[in-house]
Amino acid sequence: MSNEITVQVNGETHSCSFQTFLPDLLQQLGFNPRLVAVEYNGEILHRQFWPETKVQPGDRLEVVTIVGGG
Repeated sequence: MSNEITVQVNGETHSCSFQTFLPDLLQQLGFNPRLVAVEYNGEILHRQFWPETKVQPGDRLEVVTIVGGG
């Protein structure tokens, strides 16, 4: 059995290790976890749940970077 899974992030397929936690995946993909919001399989995932969320094969994530301005 392979240790790699595939997930969709912003419409693109990415591979990661089985049992990868969401904050680790975000960092692997170059996102600063402190500056993004995440929609996880169609639902906004509150930041408090990120550390316990393991990505699963076929998960769909939309990651939006928060920017300041005015």
